[in-house]
Amino acid sequence: MALETQTPPVAAGERPRRRRAGFWSSWRFRLVAFLAVFGPGFITANVDNDPGGILTYSQAGAKFGYILLWTLIPTTIALIVVQEMAARMGAVTGKGLSDLIREEFGFRWTFFAMLVLGMADFSNIVAEFAGMASGMGIFGVSKYLAVPLGAIIIWTVVIRGTYGPVERLLIIFSMVYIAYPVSAFLAHPHWISALHNTFVPIVLSKQDYYLVVLGLIGTTITPWMQFYLQASVVEKGIGKKEYSLSRWDVIIGCIITDVVAFFIVAACAATLYPAGIHDISDAAQAALALKPLAGHYASLLFALGLVNAAVLSAAILPLATSYNICEGLGFESGVNKRFGEAPVFYWLYTCLIAFGAGVVLVPHLPLIKVILFSQVANGILLPFVLVFMLILVNRKEVMGEYRNSRLANGIAWTTSIVIVGLTIMMIATL
Repeated sequence: MALETQTPPVAAGERPRRRRAGFWSSWRFRLVAFLAVFGPGFITANVDNDPGGILTYSQAGAKFGYILLWTLIPTTIALIVVQEMAARMGAVTGKGLSDLIREEFGFRWTFFAMLVLGMADFSNIVAEFAGMASGMGIFGVSKYLAVPLGAIIIWTVVIRGTYGPVERLLIIFSMVYIAYPVSAFLAHPHWISALHNTFVPIVLSKQDYYLVVLGLIGTTITPWMQFYLQASVVEKGIGKKEYSLSRWDVIIGCIITDVVAFFIVAACAATLYPAGIHDISDAAQAALALKPLAGHYASLLFALGLVNAAVLSAAILPLATSYNICEGLGFESGVNKRFGEAPVFYWLYTCLIAFGAGVVLVPHLPLIKVILFSQVANGILLPFVLVFMLILVNRKEVMGEYRNSRLANGIAWTTSIVIVGLTIMMIATL
């Protein structure tokens, strides 16, 4: 006679416990998978809040109060669409944007893009070290000490590191942007007015208004971001399987960077605007102006955020430029490679750091003109970059089933047309 096996009875609360255990196990797996791809989108978006960006947001709040907060919603949507395209192309093709432009459009167009991008990026690098000098000046540190020391530390970390540790360090620096929301709360903005102006656009027929709007868009969506993000996705080894999680990395990064921008505008709108301080020449001036109006700690946190932004962007921008130019011209590139394996990449990175920091140390240099030139160059180049990206991301032989949707194309083409129009207006005005 066969032995009968009996299934032990299941307790009443055991099945719900098993379901809960399965639920949390699934979420833990997803979280671990997300953290494995987290980094490129978050870092790239946060570096966008560099000293030039902080100056632009501070100027918007100081000059117009809360009125320009509405621009952050459409620019955030446009930034997400553009950044997602770059990440998707990197994950699907396994190639950087410069590589794809060279393969699909030829060397001449690539050389033109790399030339203009290199000029714009170098002036931006100078602006980052200028922000470092201004920020450290608030703490009583001379620029002749802060800038060379900062350049040496940044160079050493990147040259001697590999992608993983360098990325983790950059993520930590990105977290320091929490200083701006705290600074804004200490400034006690009128939150009802801030939220109202975020969702209800107010348009003024003033030349300064349109210039600041252009500056807000230009400082949020820049050419170098697309090249760096796609190169980072490729170097991290993110492929088609990880693409859906990588997209959330991009979306979260874009939202956080513009939330930080919101608090910078709100802090200056609550303090500088009602005090009649409508024109500021650099972000450090905004930090100092906050002290008598919002208190010592608000000013200190604003200055800390500025120094952090300068260090982070001074590390990323030379790296992004080195990636872009080496990929475009066919040289080996990547932080995971040794100096001997990618000499052009590392020498270019070294020269950008050295000359960018060196220019800031020149006495009586008109840094405002340098920053202005970088914004003009970025504005001229960005439409070209967006057109390249849109053509590439819609080519079946390049992207296959991962081509753009009609909605993404509509937003991206609208963004390109608006930026071209604003760029023409800016150049004509200047």
